[in-house]
Amino acid sequence: DDCLCFSNSESEEEEEEDEEEEWEPKSKTARKPRLPKTNESKPKKVAAPRSTAVRKRTKKTAVKGDPDLSLPIGAGEDSKGGLQLLQPKEDRPTKQKTATKNRKVPMGAKINSVQKTSISNLESDETPSTSAPLGTEVKKEESEEDFAFDEPPLKRIKSATCPQGNPVKHHGSTKVKEELEMNWDIVQALAERTNVEPWVCANIIRLFNDENTIPFIARYRKELINNLEADALREVQQTLEELRTVAKKTHGTIQKLKKEGKLSGSLLTALLNCRTLEELDHVYAPYKTGSKGTKAQRAKQLGLEPAAISLIENPGELNLFSYVRSNVKGLSTIPEVEAGVQHILADMFAKDKDTLDFIRILCQQRYICLQSALAKVSSKSVNDKDVDKFQLYHNFSCNIRNIQHHQILAINRGENLKILTVKVNVPDGVKNEFCRWCVNERWRPKRYAKPELMKILHNSVEDSYKRLIYPLLCREFRSKLTSDAEKESVMMFGRNLRQLLLTSPVRGRTLMGVDPGYKHGCKLAIISPTSQILHTDVVYLHSGQGFREAEKIRRLLLQYSCSTVVIGNGTACRETEAYFADLIMKKYFAPLDVVYCIANEAGASIYSVSPEACKEMPDLDPNLRSAVSIARRVQDPLAELVKIEPKHIGVGMYQHDVSQTLLKATLDSVVEECVSFVGVDINICSEILLRHIAGLNANRAKNIIEWREKNGPFINREQLKEVKGLGPKTFQQCAGFIRFNQEYIKAFCSSQQKELVAKGHAGVQITNVKQGKKRSKPTTNAMLQPNPLDQTCIHPESYNIAMRFLTFTGGNPNDIGKPDMQQKVNSVIQKEGTEGAAKMLNTTVHTIQLIIDGLTQPEGFDIRTDFDKPDFKRSIVCLEDLSVGAVLTGKVENATLFGAFVDIGVGKSGLIPIRNITEAKLSKAKKRRSLGLGPGERVEVKVLNVDIPRSRITLDLIRVL
Repeated sequence: DDCLCFSNSESEEEEEEDEEEEWEPKSKTARKPRLPKTNESKPKKVAAPRSTAVRKRTKKTAVKGDPDLSLPIGAGEDSKGGLQLLQPKEDRPTKQKTATKNRKVPMGAKINSVQKTSISNLESDETPSTSAPLGTEVKKEESEEDFAFDEPPLKRIKSATCPQGNPVKHHGSTKVKEELEMNWDIVQALAERTNVEPWVCANIIRLFNDENTIPFIARYRKELINNLEADALREVQQTLEELRTVAKKTHGTIQKLKKEGKLSGSLLTALLNCRTLEELDHVYAPYKTGSKGTKAQRAKQLGLEPAAISLIENPGELNLFSYVRSNVKGLSTIPEVEAGVQHILADMFAKDKDTLDFIRILCQQRYICLQSALAKVSSKSVNDKDVDKFQLYHNFSCNIRNIQHHQILAINRGENLKILTVKVNVPDGVKNEFCRWCVNERWRPKRYAKPELMKILHNSVEDSYKRLIYPLLCREFRSKLTSDAEKESVMMFGRNLRQLLLTSPVRGRTLMGVDPGYKHGCKLAIISPTSQILHTDVVYLHSGQGFREAEKIRRLLLQYSCSTVVIGNGTACRETEAYFADLIMKKYFAPLDVVYCIANEAGASIYSVSPEACKEMPDLDPNLRSAVSIARRVQDPLAELVKIEPKHIGVGMYQHDVSQTLLKATLDSVVEECVSFVGVDINICSEILLRHIAGLNANRAKNIIEWREKNGPFINREQLKEVKGLGPKTFQQCAGFIRFNQEYIKAFCSSQQKELVAKGHAGVQITNVKQGKKRSKPTTNAMLQPNPLDQTCIHPESYNIAMRFLTFTGGNPNDIGKPDMQQKVNSVIQKEGTEGAAKMLNTTVHTIQLIIDGLTQPEGFDIRTDFDKPDFKRSIVCLEDLSVGAVLTGKVENATLFGAFVDIGVGKSGLIPIRNITEAKLSKAKKRRSLGLGPGERVEVKVLNVDIPRSRITLDLIRVL
């Protein structure tokens, strides 16, 4: 019992019992089981709440572990309370915080070898926000004195001096009470699965454990993650959660087996070796409660286990006749005894790690294929249309190494609908070679065995392969293929969503949004350049009243000087588009030069009846709200689309067949990334947009809006600390993504100062006290001065470096974003170089580059200007007008794993197959962003085929416009 350290997870254990199993063997594995050594399991577990302040105050004595077997993957705390990387064991203090619990890692000896060479670099990394501010974590966020962003520590890129880096602390998820130890190193496992360097994985674990967000890490901690993009960070995060889930379920299983008295040393080792849920399920299956037990278990209960062991260890002394009991079922005859021994041996083979490793490596070297065929459908619920959808897979076979992700998802869907049957085909050569290896090498009897005993051994190996190992391999292959396909589908959805959210806004135009319809008419909404609703109406264009309604539309366009019409792509879109195109061609709206575009209205109807829409437009009919939403999607796509749940936007593939938890987490993360990277003006943004900033949530966003309504506009970023619920960690995460319009703030401060002077209170503070704090502090005039750096992407932790850089260039903070500033910065960089400037200012190249971008980008810079704008048109083309070889321009509507759908203005989207999308045809900017083709991009295409009866168009990509 002293060897175990678990966390209770009864709910997870119950989930294990519900999974179906075809067999239930009992473990008999390694001949020399090795139990993990740890001495810290005896003390009772201390609950680790989310607050790191509680963890900080809880002390725990140092763990006495074997230096060759255990590695603390953690961040210790120095005497000042800041977090730092662990020192080598001989240099560590005798007492440590609860946050520095040990993690058992067999690979510890290897990783410890690089600790000493990298610790000095890691301790001096860019950790201003993960070190100094964390002296008072969540529970002490009320204390303002602990904010320390002015003097960030020196940053260094540790990869230059230590390629492997230093392992960093791994807490487990916030719901796990204690470190979960396995017989594998989580850093190495993460690096192997994601193809990311181990030192980067170690740093990512540390950053996530410190509750840093992906946007913050991707922008302000580039040197710690080797400049990874947000997508790569998300993939690492998801893989990390999978590994932690395996560890959590493993320890829950061990705890349950321990209570039931079924835990043995070899079983414990086998469980702690599991790296996937499939392996865990395979090992645990025989011990699930409520089952009759496996054939091997029943044979062991009859006392045949010594005979099975003797057949391998000492076959000369084995006498099967001594086990015959005529009055006992299962032992009454020699064949029954032989069958029992065979079942025990088969179970031993199927649970042996070396045996499973051999068969897996063997399968990697052979041709393993996935086959699907049309099922013998007897159910009347399956109609012919559904069967025709899977025509490509009625007789399908493909190597599992070459099969595409979308093919896996399609086959799985067909199997779930009972239309397809699927099997994994492993060639007989694998079985034959495996049986020879087992009999002649791995399980060869240590002494001479009689022919009848060798026959039992042969039968045992074949039975083990057919009944136990082959089904396990099939489950592993199917599970791996499905998991990879789901991940790729979710990542594709995320890339499409990002491309859509970052569509360039259409500024300074009055827009007319049109929600098309037949019977209930087309809903109109005219909005101002500032998104204010000017007019709403309903017109009936498709019920014989088109000419009379045209006069109403013309009058509205002229009245509000509106020359841009946005038409939703829903029902009656094609007819409505033809209606407006005909009027535009006839110059009916003269003197206005009217253009129109088609907007994706997915999710508009859901939003129109949502609580947010009711709160925003309480007096408007839901049908008219959708027209307003359609217009705003073109005016400011990001601000409007964040109001809609991402999965309703409709740019995914097989989104209903993938893990909904993974899908939601990924899409929410993409929305947070887009909103944060674009930035928001704190004094004019909506609460819905604000809650998607990194580090903020619904409650914090609400508190910010309430503070703004009560105290007036924010003057600088430091004022955010006065808002209830925004402590050091929250401020650290969100501050760099919040913008301040300097002209507006200066005008506000000037008017406030004039009022105070007029009242004779020039020295009085402008605002009074903080809300909701136990120790309220007045804010002085010195703190209420506008800071020009607040309009940039520079983080407050780097303001000191930015000011020193400005002094070096001779620039004025008030000239940020002006041509004069750009000229001075460029001259310094040309002379010193980026690396020289970084060395001179004692910082990293990534930080100095961020400062350069912040100082030189023009005021009001928007990263979305690099993305595509909507495609405005004046005429329409019909499907019948297309001809093979015609060259057209269009806009990508959706990207999938098998190609991209392009709207070329004929009412039906054409498909560019994935084989026609090559790197040479993509622009250099797109290759740098690694986005490929995504929604909103304008492309030039050539028509390859037109199938009018099926309304199918095949295109070839010429170039990206």
